[in-house]
Amino acid sequence: MNLPFSYQKILTDQINIPALLIKDYQSMSLNEIELIVILQILRLQKDNELLPSFDQIAASMSINSNEVSNVLKKLRNNGLLTIDHFEDDQQIVHEWYSIKPLIEKLYDVEEQTGQSKEDEGKLFHLFEQEFGRALSPIEIETISYWLDDDRFKPALIKAALREAVLMGKLNFRYIDRILNEWKKRGIHSVKDAKQQSQNSHSANAQQKETVKKRDTSVYYNWLED
Repeated sequence: MNLPFSYQKILTDQINIPALLIKDYQSMSLNEIELIVILQILRLQKDNELLPSFDQIAASMSINSNEVSNVLKKLRNNGLLTIDHFEDDQQIVHEWYSIKPLIEKLYDVEEQTGQSKEDEGKLFHLFEQEFGRALSPIEIETISYWLDDDRFKPALIKAALREAVLMGKLNFRYIDRILNEWKKRGIHSVKDAKQQSQNSHSANAQQKETVKKRDTSVYYNWLED
């Protein structure tokens, strides 16, 4: 097949860019300038400039070399870009910019997001099992609010539900109080939530034991009078 010259030139003049990087770069807290710096590095590496200078990167951008330097510093500090080394056939060591950490984090986030969506679906089903009925529209909206607005992880909401079941207070208002209390205390993981729950139960048990001892003491004092 004879392709138009311009299109054929496009096909032969390309760099390999993960489509997910273009689609979800914001999930890595990257802005458009930082994305273009990364793309410029990939372009220059295609031309064997493995560790391009700030000036080389800035030459094809609207920012200067100092701004490029700041971008690269930020990328490295955020663990998205590294300077790696490799040895060629002549045993000459070369340095190059590697975006491997960025790609690994990008695909790890995508996998976690996929798992999170699956967990969210299971969460609604779990609530229906515990309540023994279908959830009302308001209850569904409440769970969605916890997930989307409050940014509680499904596992943490599940832990709050379990806490409500253990306390014999299976209602949405009580679960909401648990989640908001955890939020105030900076609790974001199930491990921390379990520790908080254990501490709370231990404190309650100790308080009850103290009251019991005080009542017993009063009783014996009364007997002695």
